Amino acid sequence: MSNINNPMEIFKLLNGSNCRECNEKTCLAFAVAVFKGKKPIHACPHLEKEVIDRYGGAIETPNTVDEYKAEAIETLKQKIALSDLSEAAKRLGARFSDNELSIKIFGKEFSVDTEGSISSEVHINAYMVVPALNYILNGSGKSPNGNWITFRELTGGPSRYAHFQQRCERPLKQVADTYTDLFKDMLEIFDGKQIVTHIDSDVSIILHPLPLFPMMVCYWKPEDGLESDLHIYFDSTSDDNLDIESIYTLNEGVALMFEKIALRHSA
Repeated sequence: MSNINNPMEIFKLLNGSNCRECNEKTCLAFAVAVFKGKKPIHACPHLEKEVIDRYGGAIETPNTVDEYKAEAIETLKQKIALSDLSEAAKRLGARFSDNELSIKIFGKEFSVDTEGSISSEVHINAYMVVPALNYILNGSGKSPNGNWITFRELTGGPSRYAHFQQRCERPLKQVADTYTDLFKDMLEIFDGKQIVTHIDSDVSIILHPLPLFPMMVCYWKPEDGLESDLHIYFDSTSDDNLDIESIYTLNEGVALMFEKIALRHSA
């Protein structure tokens, strides 16, 4: 069968009706049960035969994200060890003390020392570590100007935009549609701030994954027969502080984090 990376990939195959014919409370809960091997995917009566044939075998799970990113992290840590962290701190407006450079990731303390060793107040997964180290190594220190643009408008964005929508915006929209506390958690857990902008969305939240790299999540609720929508915007200075691959990786990590939070609440 095709490889399944996480329960949300199963959830995307379902119709989202929460009909309970599978004896689970929601489609999301059913997706978790299938991923854990507790239920076969054909227990959903609404799936087409082609989907059941393709995904009906045993679930094949990949290695962890941390394992996938380990090599990249080690390479970046080696570059950090060869760099001048005190200069990087001045460039980024960061703190440098006792041979450690410290920045905030979603408001939480993240430090790296002159040997490349990493420490943090909380667990920071590989999707966050790679962009953070690239930010320290290559960020220009340019301050945000409040001019919001789409991923497609970033340097290198057009060729990755369709993939960005598929892997970052759409999964986050699905979570927002099914997990009503999403934006509350964005505010409380990830040190977000709800704002009013010129973008006519129902909810607009600013997040600071990195000190000089803000991003804005805008969500439109379903209304008058129109589907819900969600888009992520970036400050026009983002290119100066982070490369397009790191921006993509960071946003994929954000989507995965909220998928996991939603799954824990639905299980």
